Amino acid sequence: QHLHTCTDMSVQADGADEGCVTFVMHDEDHTLGNSLRYMIMKNVDVDFCGYTITHPSESKINFRIQTRGGVPATEPLRRGLNELSDVCQHVLNTFQVSIVNEFKVRQEQPME
Repeated sequence: QHLHTCTDMSVQADGADEGCVTFVMHDEDHTLGNSLRYMIMKNVDVDFCGYTITHPSESKINFRIQTRGGVPATEPLRRGLNELSDVCQHVLNTFQVSIVNEFKVRQEQPME
């Protein structure tokens, strides 16, 4: 079953039970895998979340989510992706503000 495709990520889902699904994320590695696993494990509806890299020469990960209480595994996946995106945006905004502030400070300093 094909879950989602955008310019940055392609995801396939496989699982007989909607609360226990393995998502295959193409063109991804530990950078997304570990960060997303961390975000998803904070969800109280998640019993298990883990990922494996299929082979070092392949750029895809198998990402497994098991939920409790009849919650579909796609919900914590979407929530985790959104929360991770929010965190990344906050880091980017904070970095950009600090760069602008540093530039202003350097502009105000007299040249020697």
